[in-house]
Amino acid sequence: PYPGQHMNSSAGMMRVKAEHAADLYCTGSSQFVTPYPADAQVLQPTSTQQQNTMMSLQPQQLPMSSYYDTTQMPPSQSLGHYTDHHSVTHSTRAHPQTIQWLLENYETAEGVSLPRSTLYNHYLRHCAANKIDAVNAASFGKLIRSVFIGLKTRRLGTRGNSKYHYYGIRIKPESPLNTFPQEDTPPPEAMRDCAHPSSHRHDFHHGAPSEKAADSEGASTPSEMTPQQQHQQYVGEARPELSQFPEIQWAGSPIPGAITADDINDFTALYREHCEAILDVVVNLQFQMVENLWHHFWVEPSKTSDGIVDEDMELPLSQEKLFLLTSCQPVVDYLNTCDHILYQCIVDFLIPDVLRPIPGTLTQAIRNFAKSLEGWLVGAIQAYPSLVVQSKVAVVVAFSQTLRRYTSLNHLAQAARAVLQNPSQINQMLNDLNRVDFANVQEQASWVCECEEAVVSKLEQDFKNTLQQQKSLEQWALWLESVVATVLMPFEHSPNFIKAAKEFLLKWSFYSSMVIRDLTLRSAASFGSFHLIRLLYDEYMFFLIEHKVAKACGKTPIAVMTESSRATFLNSHENCQDTVVREASELPPAKKQKI
Repeated sequence: PYPGQHMNSSAGMMRVKAEHAADLYCTGSSQFVTPYPADAQVLQPTSTQQQNTMMSLQPQQLPMSSYYDTTQMPPSQSLGHYTDHHSVTHSTRAHPQTIQWLLENYETAEGVSLPRSTLYNHYLRHCAANKIDAVNAASFGKLIRSVFIGLKTRRLGTRGNSKYHYYGIRIKPESPLNTFPQEDTPPPEAMRDCAHPSSHRHDFHHGAPSEKAADSEGASTPSEMTPQQQHQQYVGEARPELSQFPEIQWAGSPIPGAITADDINDFTALYREHCEAILDVVVNLQFQMVENLWHHFWVEPSKTSDGIVDEDMELPLSQEKLFLLTSCQPVVDYLNTCDHILYQCIVDFLIPDVLRPIPGTLTQAIRNFAKSLEGWLVGAIQAYPSLVVQSKVAVVVAFSQTLRRYTSLNHLAQAARAVLQNPSQINQMLNDLNRVDFANVQEQASWVCECEEAVVSKLEQDFKNTLQQQKSLEQWALWLESVVATVLMPFEHSPNFIKAAKEFLLKWSFYSSMVIRDLTLRSAASFGSFHLIRLLYDEYMFFLIEHKVAKACGKTPIAVMTESSRATFLNSHENCQDTVVREASELPPAKKQKI
C-alpha cells in the first residue's frame, strides 16, 4: 500500500483510527502499516521499484497523519487471516526505536510461545539501554498485539504455577536477546550490564571501584546515565527471588458456592504473577508503576484506566469472584503471608545494608515511594470487604514504616560516620564522657531497670575503649551486635525471648537518655556529637532486636512489625468511629434526624 491508497477488506486492508504518527509502524513479515492523510488522493503502485521504495521507509520517515492503513501479508507468511475483529480500537503509542527493536529481535512462528513477563523484561532492558521511558505491562501488551497481529494469549505450566504466554512468537535466532537468561524475570544486573556494560560498581568496604570496573573501557559517564541507572549500583546486586508462596489453608472454612477449585488455583497463580510484576518494577526503580499494577489487579482487571477492554489482560477471575474470595478469612491470611514475603524482598533489595552510603536522591525516592503506598493501595481495594482492606493496609503500613526507618537509619549512619572519623571530636567526646557521674546514673537507673551493676560497668568500659580506639562505624556495629547477642543469649529458645528482647531495648534507651541528660546538665562541648551517636545506636539497636525477634518467631521482620501496625490501625479506626458516634449524639434532635 501507499499513502492514500484505499483497498477493500477482501484484500486485507483496514482503516484504523489513531492519534499520533508514532502509534503504528512497519510490523515485519506479518504486516506493515503506513500513514496517509484523510484527504489524500488515491494512488496506485506504478512499479515494483516503487513498492520496494515505500516498504523500505523507516518509521521516522513516515509523515504525520490521523489515519493509517493496515495490510496483512499472505496467510502463508502470517498467523492467520485478518478479520474485522482485529480492529484496533485505541492507539498504542510507542517510540519508533522500540518498534524497530521489536522487528529486529522477534518473529512470528507456529507452535512456539514466550512468557509475557519475559518479553516485558526484555523491553525494560531496551528502554534502560536507550534511555526511553517505559510504559506499563498492559500498554506494552497492546503494542505487541499491534505489531504482531494475531498473537494468542495462553496460560501454560503446571496447575497453581501457570503463567501467561504469547503464543505464536519467538526470539529471532540471530538476536542478541538469546544471550540473556530466558527466565521469566531476568536478574537486574543483566539489564544494567546490557545498558552500561562498563559502569563502575563501587566496593564500599574499600571505598573504591572494583578492579574489573577500573579496567573496563568506554564506560558511560554519570551524566550519560539516567537516575535509575545511577542508583542501580546502590541497591541489591541481583533480583531477589520470591520464596514459595503457601497454599490457602481452608481448614474446614466454607468456600463460597460460586467459587470452584479452578478459581482458587487461578487466583493463587495470578497473585503470584502479580507479586512478581511488582517486584520487577521495583527492581527497575519504577516506583510509580506499583500503583498501576494494584489498580489493574484489583479495580478492573480486564480494563485499562480509560475503561477500554484490554485483550492482553484477560483474566479467568472477574471482580465479583475476587470480592467473594477476599471475604474469606483463609484467603486474607494467604494474602498476608504473600505480602510479607514480597515486601521483605523489596526491603532487602532496596536497602541491602542499612549502614552503606546511599545518595540523597535515591533516599528521597524511596521515602516518597513509602509515603505513597498506603494511599495507592486504599484507592485500589477500598471497594472490597473491610476484612481484606484492614489486613492489607496493615501490612503495607508496616512496609512503609520499615522503609522510612531504614532510610532514616542510613541517613544517621552517614552523618555519624563523619563524627567517628574526626580525631578532635573523638578526643572531646572522651573528655566529656569521663566527667559523667556513671555511679549516679546507675543508682537512678537501677530502680527502674534493675540491671546487674557488673553488666552496666562492662558496657561503660567497652564503650569508652571502642571510642578511644577510634573504631570505624562498621566496627561499632559489630560491638552493638555482640552486646545484643550477649544479653539475649540466656533467653534463646525460651518462651520469654521476645519479652526479654523488648525489655532490653527499653533499658538501653533509658540508660542512654540518662547519660545524655548528664551531658546536657554539664553543658558538654560534644553534646551534639553524643546526641547524634545516641540516635544512631538506638535506631540500630531497634533494627537488631527486630531481626532477632523475627528469627525467633520464624517470620520476616515485616510480619513482626505488621502485628504492631495492625493493632494501631484497628485502634485508630475504632477511635474514629467512637468520635463520630459521640459527636452525633451531642447534636440537636433536628440535625441528628437529618443526618
